[in-house]
Amino acid sequence: MTVPAQTFQSWGAIGNREDLSDIIYMVSPSDTPFQSLAGRSKASNTLHEWQTDALPAADGSNAQIEGDDATNSTLVATSRVSNRCQISTKVIGVSTIQDSAIDKAGRKRELAYQVEKAMRAMKVDMETILMSNQAPVTGNATTASKLRPLVSWYATNTSRGATGANGTSSTAATDGTQRAMSETLLRTVLTSIYQNSNSFATTVMASPSQRANLSTVLTGGATKFYNIDDKKLVGTVSVYDSDFGPLKLVPNRFQRARDLHILNPEYCAVAYLEPVQMQDLAVTGLARRKQIWGTYTLEVRNEAALGVVADLS
Repeated sequence: MTVPAQTFQSWGAIGNREDLSDIIYMVSPSDTPFQSLAGRSKASNTLHEWQTDALPAADGSNAQIEGDDATNSTLVATSRVSNRCQISTKVIGVSTIQDSAIDKAGRKRELAYQVEKAMRAMKVDMETILMSNQAPVTGNATTASKLRPLVSWYATNTSRGATGANGTSSTAATDGTQRAMSETLLRTVLTSIYQNSNSFATTVMASPSQRANLSTVLTGGATKFYNIDDKKLVGTVSVYDSDFGPLKLVPNRFQRARDLHILNPEYCAVAYLEPVQMQDLAVTGLARRKQIWGTYTLEVRNEAALGVVADLS
């Protein structure tokens, strides 16, 4: 139907008020499963250290002659391990006009809104770093220190693809040839953890794609799934009833897809030299600036209680 001539339409009008909702919708993920599961510890130096120990191998020939003199057993000192603290930061700068003078939709003060968003982003940065495969860096006057992430701690209970290698206190883990995930790979590492530690892993942490893959792969005759309400993670978590006990299957958006972490959270902690905090930066003009920062590291209390199935396709 033709519009009558000289009909004044909104397309040509000047002065129509905008229709902008007073709500800001943000769905970017900010959950951090590893930090939620791991404990929290206190560091007192930029080099955070702790000790590990192990019993000697079982002696199947331990028999003593009646009346014989006592001979001292061989004693082994504890092992001293460490990790460097890393500083992560966010800086927010907002002009005074934008912060308080302009009438804004969805927030009253721009600076407060940007600070809240930066806090969430900082938490995600930390989760990504802890689950990365970055090489540890000691740091100096011109180089930032970098912590040893979870991926490079595994040494005892590992399943890696061809050419893959464990990380060290100074190198990242070497990625090997990728292969398909299988229930056999998971069971092999679970068995190794049971043989090498006195505690059982309780959690399998995987990328979203690998977590979905587990629902297909874990289909053996003895496989059982059930759901629990985990208040610590705030959600429903699927549980796999393995040969050595139940395992929570937890997805983590911020870890590498090629790594399947098998964890006992009691043996992991994020140690803070400086907790995440905020300070006002000096005013140098018509803007206000705030800095968010934290100094932290990963404390793997004994890597023999943990395991990894690496190099998954």
